[in-house]
Amino acid sequence: MTETSSRLLTLLSLLQGRRDWPGGELAGRLEVSGRTVRRDVERLRGLGYPVESLTGPAGGYRLRAGAAMPPLLLDDDEAIAIAVGLRTAARASVTGIEETSVRALVKLEQVLPAHLRRRVSALGSATMTLPAGGPTVDPQSLTVIAAACRDSECVRFAYRGRDGVGSRREVEPHSLVNLGRRWYLLAWDRARSDWRTFRVDRLAKPASTGVRFAPRHPPAKDAAAYVARSLSAAPSRYEARVTLHAAAESVRKRVPSHWGTIEPIDDRTCEYRTGDENLDWLAVRVAMLGVDFEVCEPPELSEHLRALARRLERAAGPQ
Repeated sequence: MTETSSRLLTLLSLLQGRRDWPGGELAGRLEVSGRTVRRDVERLRGLGYPVESLTGPAGGYRLRAGAAMPPLLLDDDEAIAIAVGLRTAARASVTGIEETSVRALVKLEQVLPAHLRRRVSALGSATMTLPAGGPTVDPQSLTVIAAACRDSECVRFAYRGRDGVGSRREVEPHSLVNLGRRWYLLAWDRARSDWRTFRVDRLAKPASTGVRFAPRHPPAKDAAAYVARSLSAAPSRYEARVTLHAAAESVRKRVPSHWGTIEPIDDRTCEYRTGDENLDWLAVRVAMLGVDFEVCEPPELSEHLRALARRLERAAGPQ
């Protein structure tokens, strides 16, 4: 491949990966002059790619979306990642994505080279995914929010809190986080002047306002870890405190961080604090830890554990 052809592919990949590119930044990424960028953009236009010029002090470029746009440029690793993602998406917590992901996968595999199809097939046959339970989200909501995160645009939506009370929110979205079976949005709430975490299945009709904002420094470097800590620290209807007969470090390796906190008591025991809106699920969560334990509080949790034990004993049948 010639140097010019390779550079055109790199330029196209950059334009497809971001909405707007200042001309000077593109020149720096490609290590060429602004004049060379302008020539390369003209070559892409000649090949049918709708590259728009942006006005402003620095100028820039944007790849316009459209039905007549030539095929998306993917390297081998990107094509494999998309194919494997589509295979597993059929069991994701996104409403109606099963049939859509299968259709998209069929289209993708038709254009994959033979050696990539073999790799995708091998990965698919060796990968098993349990169906996800729990609430699902509208894929359109995810795409609207993701685009707003990318483009630093404010978003409005209706939101229903855990207490069922509805409200209207306008936020500066930072990132989407998937924890377990649920999706969360980390965003700066403009009315409350603070960072907030929103469950995406509880928001409705998200829409970009078209208002740009200067990205803020997030409350933590790792957005997923921050959301997990926020969820574990948030008060729930039922707050449990349980003594586990196992070392804290061994339990931490098996328990997701958003399930609660674990603090050592001594080398052989630790205290587990967790909460939930549902006592039945709280009982199952504690029982799934796989260690002996005593419930310190609340007393209602002990009753639900006894009921769970009776159901399991009946299911197991006589010895």
